[in-house]
Amino acid sequence: MQYRTLGKTGLRVSILGYGAASLGGIYGPVDETEGVRSVHLALDRGINLFDCSPYYGATRAETVLGRALQGVPRDRYLMATKCGRYGVDSFDFSPARIRKSLDESLQRLGTDHLDVFQLHDVEFGDLDRVLDESVATLHELKQTGKVRFVGITGLPLAIFRRAVAARAGLDVVLSYCHNTLFDDTLPAFAPELEREGIGILCASPTGMGLLSPHGPPDWHPAPATVREHCRRAVDRCHARGVNPAELSMQVATRDPRIASTFCGTASTTELAANLRAIEQPVDVTLLHEVQQLLEPIRNQTWVQGRPENQR
Repeated sequence: MQYRTLGKTGLRVSILGYGAASLGGIYGPVDETEGVRSVHLALDRGINLFDCSPYYGATRAETVLGRALQGVPRDRYLMATKCGRYGVDSFDFSPARIRKSLDESLQRLGTDHLDVFQLHDVEFGDLDRVLDESVATLHELKQTGKVRFVGITGLPLAIFRRAVAARAGLDVVLSYCHNTLFDDTLPAFAPELEREGIGILCASPTGMGLLSPHGPPDWHPAPATVREHCRRAVDRCHARGVNPAELSMQVATRDPRIASTFCGTASTTELAANLRAIEQPVDVTLLHEVQQLLEPIRNQTWVQGRPENQR
């Protein structure tokens, strides 16, 4: 396993992280026993960064992850979780709820501190207030020893630009769906974050299932044209005997500016395949073919959150 430094935090994180959303069943039914095994496999293979949220499975993911890590020495892993989003349309970025959410997550995860604590999908909130009041609360929590480093997460890259401009003092950001085979807008934005010493985490290198063998879930917000071109790219990978998710993971983890990319699976088989994939060179011929198929939707995304937070 390779490791990179997460911005100015000094944390050395595995280039492949464990995205625990799948433990909450948000991508389909999950066998909790298999999920626990996948956590142990991740640890055994050198993955040291675990990312979760109370939103995933209505706290189920945090609960299962905490159970899986019970008895594991705390210095063997880095724990990241979030606050502020608790349901599809349930958001609360108030200081009181942030403090309560932290204590609830610590209890479910079975730990006395978090290495990274982030505001979840801030594009759904009043961003000016979030970057002022909510982020200030995170910084206060750092003084308690319960939180080491803080950040924000979300889909529109504009929220991170606003945070940089506001001098919010973030340690970390978590972006998703912007470092894929058809969207490289996160790598293009990385230098601006690097200048501020902000650590960059990446999730959903398959575009939340668009470039996976099983395809996107029914709730996926991508427009039909994006779905269709991604399906063609998946078919091309299959025709060449390659798992498109593994190709996606190879490409996502090769940029040294992105400290860690989260692999969101509760399957030991899929996790083992992704671990093998990142140790192998990219098939550049196939990559070129796939990117040609995806060129018509290059850097296309979808709207999420308040309109004023898209720019």
